[in-house]
Amino acid sequence: MLRLIIGNKNYSSWSLRPWLAMTALDIPFEEELVPLDAPDFKDRLRERSPAGKVPVLIDGEAVVWESSAILEHLAERFPDKGIWPAEPAARACARSLATEMHNGFGALRSVAPMNLWRPVEPRAFPDEAMKDVRRIVRRWGEARARFGAGGDFLFGAFSGADAMYAPVATRLRTYAIEIDPVAAAYVEAIHCHPAFVAWKEAALKETGALAEDEVDWPVVKRV
Repeated sequence: MLRLIIGNKNYSSWSLRPWLAMTALDIPFEEELVPLDAPDFKDRLRERSPAGKVPVLIDGEAVVWESSAILEHLAERFPDKGIWPAEPAARACARSLATEMHNGFGALRSVAPMNLWRPVEPRAFPDEAMKDVRRIVRRWGEARARFGAGGDFLFGAFSGADAMYAPVATRLRTYAIEIDPVAAAYVEAIHCHPAFVAWKEAALKETGALAEDEVDWPVVKRV
């Protein structure tokens, strides 16, 4: 059985990505949650991964860290599960989008941490963060127009690209960022997916608040 080590479901956007992909695409695994503020967090993670971070996938003797690497490992191990689209052009685009997400959009991520229990409330963001939003929304629109006819996600059916962008979808909703109708429909599709609903339900039951991920700190706003 695969084992996926993750952090707090309310905050850990990188943990959400492989968890969501594996759950949505019916890849069986066991979950181990290590709280991000646990005193022995680094020690516990370094026992399993040289990076000392979540997420970590353990597959027998194979240890895979970093969300994008985990998705590629899963695509190799489970080629019939649809981690990436089957059509070559769509698959190339999906991998490119996923890599762009993994390496970019730091301005948005730095001012809008994933926080699933925060009520939906607008918040002003600097220009650089809004440039990230516009770029993301443009990428979504391009993918939906070219490859999304078969369903509600970027490439029709849910794929690894959607798993990579799911935390962004939560940020756009949490901070009430205005987006176009195509992007808004995509954000809704992510939030309505049963796998994401299950993750969020668990997140809302958590109790540990992290100052660095609470933009209203020392106030902790909860739905």
